[in-house]
Amino acid sequence: MSDVIRRNHYDVTDRVFVADPRAVCAEICGILSSRQPNTRLAAVEQAFEVFSRLYAGTLPGYVGCETWYHDAQHSLDCALVMARLLDGYERSAGPADHLREGHAALGIIAALFHDAGYIRMDSDQERHGAEFTLFHVRRSGDFLGAFLPSVGYAHEAPMVEQLVHFTGYEMALDDIQVPEPLDRRLGFMLGTADVLAQMSDRCYLEKCRDFLYPEFEICGLAGSAQPGGATPVYASRDELLRKTPEFCRSLWNERLDGYFEGAYRYAAGHFGGRNLYLEVIDGHLRHLREVLEANDMRKALRRRAQCINAGPLRVLLGLEQMDLAEIRKSSRPPRYKPPKRARAVDPHSYIPT
Repeated sequence: MSDVIRRNHYDVTDRVFVADPRAVCAEICGILSSRQPNTRLAAVEQAFEVFSRLYAGTLPGYVGCETWYHDAQHSLDCALVMARLLDGYERSAGPADHLREGHAALGIIAALFHDAGYIRMDSDQERHGAEFTLFHVRRSGDFLGAFLPSVGYAHEAPMVEQLVHFTGYEMALDDIQVPEPLDRRLGFMLGTADVLAQMSDRCYLEKCRDFLYPEFEICGLAGSAQPGGATPVYASRDELLRKTPEFCRSLWNERLDGYFEGAYRYAAGHFGGRNLYLEVIDGHLRHLREVLEANDMRKALRRRAQCINAGPLRVLLGLEQMDLAEIRKSSRPPRYKPPKRARAVDPHSYIPT
């Protein structure tokens, strides 16, 4: 499968169109039903329906996805990675270590909405979803806490509000209030799925440069310092890329191989022995090292990334007509003046995921 010429909006197998919620939902439901025939597929299907409306901007009270890096495709890919990790885990777990009935579906729903906090509500004072960067995980937890009772997970909702923090940096991992070992294992897979989905995206490096950096400009983590705002961590797009290899080493040592206990290895169980996510990620990082050594970031990173935020998603779902120029315009970051507002999280401890 690694020899396939992969398309931009497809998963690591080049088989699943991860820009379309319907395609991802069908793939995930197939994985879940093959491993756990009694799983709550109706809850998963309802979650995908709400996700589509939330990100497309047709869910009452919400304006839709505005961010470029943290777009619908990333969350859909994250949910698919989560399903594959869960499948690999269940294949290898002993009888006493299997997840409780319904918890696989719960993990999928948490992955699907782990970045819902970037979506603005009509009542929010912020002008762009990227302004929530430094506290979006808490908002995602709030969304999940309100949504889960509607699909039969009222009892688990408070736990999932905490669980989603395994994807972020708003609280120390030891402070996340998820005491049950199997629930924490679910959190380790969730945090791992978030990273694998980002870094295995075919346009990961281009998206860091062209999409993530503008989001950081808006929240104050990049560009020029704003009075009363956060201290910028990145002065330029090139600096963000130059710091990426060290970020990855730290991320693997402290989280993926460290706190999360190598949960990424479960993907190999799903794929029958190979870990396609690690193969793609290793290729990205190898290419980035070559680019940095050649000091040729503009010419060497040439893939044309396109985000799937509200406008393109509405087109995909058949809710709106756009010509190609309009789609491209809606999926590229415009010039944006960052707000002059302090944030609650120390930016020096913030890692770009």
